[in-house]
Amino acid sequence: MNYQLRQIFRSGKFLVGFVIFLSIVLTVVIYPLIIPDKPLQIVSRGTFLPPGIYASIYDSMNTTNRYTLILDDAASKRIASKLNADDRIAMQEWLVGAGVATADLDIDDTAQLLETWDANFDPAVRVPGMTNADRNYYIRLDAKLDGLLATEDAIVATMNPTTSTLEQADAISQLDYVNISEVSNVRLLLLGTDNFGRDVLTELVSATGVSLGIGFVAGIVATAIGLVLGLFSGYIGGWVDDIIVFITNLFTVIPSFVLLILISFSIGQEQRGAFTIAVVIGFTSWVWTARAVRAQVISLRNRDHVNLSKLSGHSTVHILVTDILPYIASYVVMALILQISSGILAEAGLSILGLGPRTTEVPTLGLMMNWGMIYQAHILGKWWAYFPVILTIALISFSMNLMNTGLDQVFNPTLRD
Repeated sequence: MNYQLRQIFRSGKFLVGFVIFLSIVLTVVIYPLIIPDKPLQIVSRGTFLPPGIYASIYDSMNTTNRYTLILDDAASKRIASKLNADDRIAMQEWLVGAGVATADLDIDDTAQLLETWDANFDPAVRVPGMTNADRNYYIRLDAKLDGLLATEDAIVATMNPTTSTLEQADAISQLDYVNISEVSNVRLLLLGTDNFGRDVLTELVSATGVSLGIGFVAGIVATAIGLVLGLFSGYIGGWVDDIIVFITNLFTVIPSFVLLILISFSIGQEQRGAFTIAVVIGFTSWVWTARAVRAQVISLRNRDHVNLSKLSGHSTVHILVTDILPYIASYVVMALILQISSGILAEAGLSILGLGPRTTEVPTLGLMMNWGMIYQAHILGKWWAYFPVILTIALISFSMNLMNTGLDQVFNPTLRD
């Protein structure tokens, strides 16, 4: 046993797959201990907030310390954040369409461009070729450019309860900075938020754990059914083998995913918990395991040690467990790994179709894909709502297939280097 374990962990493919898979599992276990937020908790009123660090404006204005920094590129960055190269070209197109000579425009000169824009832009004017969407864009751009080159302080005013007039309470200079560590409310959203305003990273970690659980349950159920049927079919033979082979062929003819869809649909949304879906996946995925185990058992049932056990009067179950199962144990482990991977992919496929676990209970990787697709994250370019999910599913499948390939090379003499 120790020799086999050493051989397994000397396999490069198995080791790489194992490290990737273990990293995913450790993340699922450790992350909730550090950030105990509920995975479906809404943290923002907006949808699809981009990844970044979010600091409270209210708290940053009221921090005790305010620092003055003189940064050469601060003004240019401030201007570029509101007026990028595409906006400059769009402004030039509008101005030229409105009759301004191209020679009088220099889109790199911000002051001149804004002066010309302020003197000529009229939201009621439609230049040739401009659509209604273009008109709305220019109106939003004009509002965004207001006060872009201003250098005076920003005034913070409060209402005087006695006179009901606004009075200056503070003035914020463009050179004023705050240390983010002194702001009382700061939230790091490494993967932003989803369409419901929930932290994608927290949701992703929880969903990965649930999907792994579904995969393990489905894999164990499928492997157990396939192993039992394959053992009895291959060893006993006769009418028992005929019945099991008939059932196996019947399930082979019917595509397992189609059967999975029909069963999931018939269960109903309220009854479709994560465990229920896992069991259903397991009950529809055992066929190829049973066929493979049967073939292995047929090649072993007439071995000398098996015949000796028969002559000794041992029961069928004893022979299967003691004399046959140890010889196919490595194959069963490899089958289990593939069944777990297949179970995770099956759940993802079901959830994308809206037939996965109920959405109000726990997130899964498939449900996150379903939400991203329904709210058009892929069309809107909100990559953080779906790409990390795809990457996680790919990493899990890749790692488990690597482990399976490494085990196959260790236990299959024909594949050894």
